[in-house]
Amino acid sequence: MDVRILLVGCGKMGGALLGGWLDQGIPGANVRAIEPFQDFAAPFKDQGVTFHNSLDELDGDFEPDFVLFAVKPQMMDDVAPAYARFTGTATFISIAAGKTIAYFESKLGNEAAIIRTMPNTPAAVRRGITIACGNANVGDAAKTTCLELLAAVGEASWLEDETLLDAVTAVSGSGPAYVFLLAETMTQAGVEAGLSPEMATQLAVQTVAGSGELLVQSDDDATKLRENVTSPGGTTHAALSVLMGDGGLQELMSEAIAKAVARSKDLAG
Repeated sequence: MDVRILLVGCGKMGGALLGGWLDQGIPGANVRAIEPFQDFAAPFKDQGVTFHNSLDELDGDFEPDFVLFAVKPQMMDDVAPAYARFTGTATFISIAAGKTIAYFESKLGNEAAIIRTMPNTPAAVRRGITIACGNANVGDAAKTTCLELLAAVGEASWLEDETLLDAVTAVSGSGPAYVFLLAETMTQAGVEAGLSPEMATQLAVQTVAGSGELLVQSDDDATKLRENVTSPGGTTHAALSVLMGDGGLQELMSEAIAKAVARSKDLAG
């Protein structure tokens, strides 16, 4: 992919993206990274990526096609305005939760091409899902390239309505925590049923991981797969009578997602 990228922040998510881009075949020489904490930069430097402590150190002749913000949301007020120098020549991508397109327009100018995204932490093992949306200044070619860049760490899709990113955040952005909690609760329940902590952990982790992979690879949806496991009058049916009863998992999950959506809206202002 013939694209020049300025990566602002190279922590866990930024580093995951950078590794994915290099594996996609993007030359390291096409990437510059602004990151003052460079202890983890050595493998990327060996592949030709140039790291800078600050934007002031960036070569004057490097003109990025994309500037990707991968810094914490609370840092954005201090970071973003300096990159307005690239407005009109580069497309801006943000993975910062809660920072709206309007926010970046206020920092970079109304003419800036801005893409807001919501990734999730499985990007660290390239099994993430990222949803992106942009303002009217983002052209079709930039949308396509953006999705290709985001797909370096999993799946990526485009969303036309930015207001739905609150729901995306609640389902997939926060979603890994729900799955981890499921594994925690299964482990604890296994211990209470008499298993050793080690055995209960192994069973819970591998069951969650294997079921997720089966869901990805199967032609059947989650409902059908659940039905396939559930024999009338069997052990699974007994357990699901609790999880699917009044006050069960669906009711709790719907309430949890609604609370997460509300909080996402609060954070976005």
